[in-house]
Amino acid sequence: NNVSKPVISYIAGQTAPAGKRMGHAGAIIAGGKGTAADKISKLKECGVYVADNLTEIGSTVAKVINK
Repeated sequence: NNVSKPVISYIAGQTAPAGKRMGHAGAIIAGGKGTAADKISKLKECGVYVADNLTEIGSTVAKVINK
C-alpha cells in the first residue's frame, strides 16, 4: 500500500447488458471476470471509495475530504 491519499473512482458500464463487449481490448470481460461489479468489489476491497454513479462523484469527494 504505497498510496497515502484517498482514491475515488467511478466504474462506467454498470448497466451494460451481460456479455456485451464495450470499450478497448482491456475492458473485455474474459471468463466471467472483469465485470463492473467485479471491479467495484476489488476497488472497495483495496480501500478505494467508489461513486455509484456520475452524479455522486462530487458528494463522494466531499465525504472523503470531510472525514
